[in-house]
This record gives sequence, C-alpha cells and structure tokens, in this order.
Amino acid sequence: MKPQDGANLDIDDLTTTKNVRLEDLIDRESLKEVITSFVTLFGISVRVYSADGEKLADAVEQQDICKYLNELPDGRSACAATVATVKRTSPETMEDIVHPCFTGARYHIAALMYDGRRVGRIVLGPYLPAEVKEVPGSLMTAARDAQPDQLRQLLPRMPRARAETVHNVAEHMRGVLDLILFSGHKALLTSQMHLASVRESYRELQDKNHRLQDAYDKLRELDRLKSNFIATISHELRTPLTSIIGYSEMLGEGIAGSLTSDQLEFVNTIREKGEQLLTLIMSLLDLSKLESGSLALVKTDVDVCKTLDDVVSLLKPNATKADVQLAVDAPAEGLPTVRGDANRIRQAVLNLAENAVKFTPAGGSVTLSAKVGRQVMDEAEDDIGFALIAPARSVIEIRVADTGIGIPEHEREKIFDPFYQVDSSSTREYGGTGLGLSIVQRLMQAHDGKVSVEPNHPKGSVFILKIPIDVDP
Repeated sequence: MKPQDGANLDIDDLTTTKNVRLEDLIDRESLKEVITSFVTLFGISVRVYSADGEKLADAVEQQDICKYLNELPDGRSACAATVATVKRTSPETMEDIVHPCFTGARYHIAALMYDGRRVGRIVLGPYLPAEVKEVPGSLMTAARDAQPDQLRQLLPRMPRARAETVHNVAEHMRGVLDLILFSGHKALLTSQMHLASVRESYRELQDKNHRLQDAYDKLRELDRLKSNFIATISHELRTPLTSIIGYSEMLGEGIAGSLTSDQLEFVNTIREKGEQLLTLIMSLLDLSKLESGSLALVKTDVDVCKTLDDVVSLLKPNATKADVQLAVDAPAEGLPTVRGDANRIRQAVLNLAENAVKFTPAGGSVTLSAKVGRQVMDEAEDDIGFALIAPARSVIEIRVADTGIGIPEHEREKIFDPFYQVDSSSTREYGGTGLGLSIVQRLMQAHDGKVSVEPNHPKGSVFILKIPIDVDP
C-alpha cells in the first residue's frame, strides 16, 4: 500500500485490502530467512514473486545438471525457455500448477492469496519426481550436444520428492506467509490509521491557526482604530478644555471683576474638575501612544534619588492634607544613574506614589526608597531552577510602600490592565480611571524594565520598579 496524501486518504483505503501489495507487507530479509529454512528442511529451491512478477526473495541451490546444461548452447537455450515459461505462469486461483521441465524435473507453482485477492506466487523446484528413474528422451532431444553418460550421472543428484509432498510443502509455506501477511497488514493498517489521525489533527490545527490569525489580525486592526480614535478625541477635547481651565483661573484671580464667595467657589470647582478631566485626557493620550509604540523617549542619564525628591515635593501638599506621612529612603552616597527618559520615569513613580497616598488612610505612611539590585533575565524569574544559572543584570530598584488598604492576591495580576478597578466601591470612594498602573507598566516596558507588586506586612502594598543600569563595556 503506497503512502498517500492526507487529503486523498479515505476510510476504504485504510480498512480494506484492495490496495494491499505483498512487497509492502513483508520484509524481504525476513522472507528470505523463512524460505531458506524450508530449503534447509526439504532441499527444494524456493522463489517468491509479487503479483507484478517481481522476485521478492529466493533460496536456490543450483543443481549440478543445471550447471552442466548451461555450459552447452542447446542446453542453455532450453533452460532459459523453461525458466521464462515458469516465470510467466501465474495461478489465478488456489489450484496449484505443476510445470514440467525438459530434464524430467518439475516446478510447483502455488498462488499466494490474501483476503480473496492474489498478491503473489511461490515457485518450488526444480525437483525430480520419485517415479523418474532414467534420463528422459526430452532431455536427450533438447540437449543434443550433451554427453549421455554425464546426464545419467548428474540427473540422480537432483532432489527427489513425491508430488503430494511438494503440494504439502507449498500449503505449509502458504499458511506461514499468510500469517506473516496478516501481521504485516495489521502493522501497516495501524501505522496508516495513526498517520491519517496525525494528518487530520495537523489539518485541524492549521485551520484553527488560520482562524486565530485572522481573529488576531482583526483585533489588532480594531485596537489600532481604537487607539487612533482615543488620540483624535483626546486632542479635540484638550484644546477647549485648556481654554475652560484658563478662563476659570482668570475669573478666580478677579481679572473680569471681583466675585462673591459663592461665585469664587463655583469657579474654583470648574477649574479643579477641568484639571481632573485634563489629567484623564493626558493619560489616555499617553496610553494610546504607548500601545501604538509612537511614544518617543528622550533618553538621558537620570538621577533616581533626585526623581524621588521631586515626586515627594509634588505630593507633599496632598499628603499633608490627607494626614499621610511621606518619606524618602535612599543611600546618602547616591545611586548610579540609569539611561532613560527622566520625565517618563518621574511620571511612573508619581503615578505609584499618588495611588499610595490616595489609598492610605489618615495616620498612615508612604515611603519611596531606591537601591541597586540584581534581576535575572526574562522568564527565568518564574523558574527557580533556571534562575540559578540564568544571566542577571544590575538594576535600580525603586519601591513605593504604603500602609493603605492593600491589594488582594488574586487581583495583583489584573491591576495593570487598562481601566481595571479592584472593585466598584473603590472607584466611588477614591476615584480614578484605572489607567495609572497600566501606564506605569508600559513605561517600564519601554525602558526594558519591570513593575511588580507585593504585600506590605502587616498591611498595605509595595510597588517595585526595576530599571536596568547601562554599563559601558
């Protein structure tokens, strides 16, 4: 059975024997061993042919008389004609054919059948029937140039067998080969079924991959359109909003005339809410640029200790108002600089610190610290065994620790998703859009860094920024 393409392989080809071929089911070396054992037992040469006439194996002991006749021109011609006739003779049924040789010997030809189909044939011989005692006249006629005394001497050396014995040998050999055929067909069927199953699984996998790729491409296009839409809308909103904030500030300063206390309160509310809305719009713009990869980083040598001091200075009024203690813990001798965008690194630290102050109750504390650390590369951090041999790099590790409400363990992976809030109550109580942590994560990725969160025992959270230190070779 020839290997077929998975697309053309049907169940009939796998479960029926219509395409079974002897040469596909039997190992030729094993077949030769089998028929050699028959020759050893009975002394009669054996040849096995496929249905197409190809000789698959043989175990032949050339007889002395055959050697002698092949040395003579007439004998060689007669032998060649006999052998050619035997090769062409092929029983179509289970009835064996006995073909006579001009030497008085015989060839026994038996069909090999499998599942009612002829798949090959066995040729036994030449052998000399037991009843042949003298040199037959056909031999003397065919080999006129042979010496009669030589023929009488060599002919008896040919193996003798009764016709019934040769028939039984053929039947026995046919039974043995039938068992081998069955085992071979079973193995072939198993392998073909397995192959067909693998091909079908591979085809299904390819189909799924194509569908997934199509879906992924569509999602990427939708994401691109979404980012473009957000960027466009944000720009369109920012311009009039800037005017609203500017005019409200001018009104609050009395440029258009003095205001009553109620009017001043209303104007200040307009300005505060406008600034909150502008902060949201700027966050949307930053997220859109980060997602699209269009955010340009202006890299310089960044002093992390100075960045922490700047963030604390910015948040000090809000922290004091909320009765939250704000502190910096950094080495007095300073830290190595990192190569990055100073404004974006400050933005990342500021977002974390603002969240810490916002979610820390009165009387609590927020501490910003920095130190030099080591970080194993990529996914090795999650594999303890691999982390032992994985390459590591020097990083500046910035920690923002608070004593606030903390983050449940099952929520820690989700908080970096855009717009994600731990729960609705925190949104109502503390405000916010859920963009800050997502922006921090993307800013760290843009700096080849990482952000993570840990619990701050006994309560609160610790956000950790790791920014690699560029070391000159």
